[in-house]
Amino acid sequence: MGVRRRTDPAEGRVAVGQWRDAGGDVPVAVRRTAVRFTLEELADVAPGRSVEVRVPPDGAVQAIEGPRHTRGTPPNVVETDPQTWLALATGELGWDEAVASGAVSASGERADLTAWLPLQATRRRTS
Repeated sequence: MGVRRRTDPAEGRVAVGQWRDAGGDVPVAVRRTAVRFTLEELADVAPGRSVEVRVPPDGAVQAIEGPRHTRGTPPNVVETDPQTWLALATGELGWDEAVASGAVSASGERADLTAWLPLQATRRRTS
């Protein structure tokens, strides 16, 4: 069963494109749509509930196969800000660089998203 999407994929791709084209300087609503779309995309390509990815204040998702987390603070957590998340999702920033700089907090043995980033859905498309 796929992820239940709240963000229309076409609208999400447009928001990601606007974010990229504007160098990240977009209205909050556009950024929020881009973040939520990319989080939903991550959950779709890496289904599961073993890692919680948090991008406050815009969204959070559980993803990646493994032991399911049900109560309290999950053992595997990734947290970052919206700009860093979108840079990771689009490939403008590498995972190791983001973690080393402290822009991403990743705890737990499954909290490495290297295998899923950048997201294919964020690639530039030609008509």
